[in-house]
Amino acid sequence: MDIKEILSKCDHTLLSQSATLAQIKEICDDGKKYGTASVCIPPCYVKAAKEYTGDKPAICTVIGFPNGYSSTPVKCFEASQAVDDGADEIDMVINIGKVKDGDYDFILNEINAVKDACKGRLLKVIIETCLLTEEEKIKMCEVVSESRADYIKTSTGFSTGGATFEDIALFKEHVSPRLKIKAAGGISSIEDAEKFISLGADRLGTSRIVKIMKSREEK
Repeated sequence: MDIKEILSKCDHTLLSQSATLAQIKEICDDGKKYGTASVCIPPCYVKAAKEYTGDKPAICTVIGFPNGYSSTPVKCFEASQAVDDGADEIDMVINIGKVKDGDYDFILNEINAVKDACKGRLLKVIIETCLLTEEEKIKMCEVVSESRADYIKTSTGFSTGGATFEDIALFKEHVSPRLKIKAAGGISSIEDAEKFISLGADRLGTSRIVKIMKSREEK
């Protein structure tokens, strides 16, 4: 697979607690240079990043992140504020406890409420696969497919594990054909990226692919 095609599917990501504005600008510069799908950054930097980058790359941010247990009104406010600040894409974390309770109506209603708050922007739903049983993952494939979200996403990268090949294959088997798939967390090589895409991932949440490209240029 052509490296430019892989990069075009990457959400180039910096979500560390210590991220500075200078680092965010560097991420934006890298995203523009390497043609990534977006840069995924903390919500506090969305406005500055949008003013810095303009239209490309797209600005993605996260809400209810990384634990997912904020109330629905708070998540909706976060999404609305991020869009007002210039976010093009929103990645939300579901309430994992509600999954464990089997309260799937709550999950569905919350996703749709956040989608409304996104005002037409893309919404990706993080289900944190490492914390779910296979049965719960399949059920969440059904719930997110039933919702008006645009993507289902594996992981925050802040829990006990990230994307796995098995989870992407499971998503592909159980989600609606209209729903896109994002693999995130622990994607550490171009070979991994190719495999995730071949299994059905439409987006990759990672910083490492761009870092690999930069290291190659330095040699």
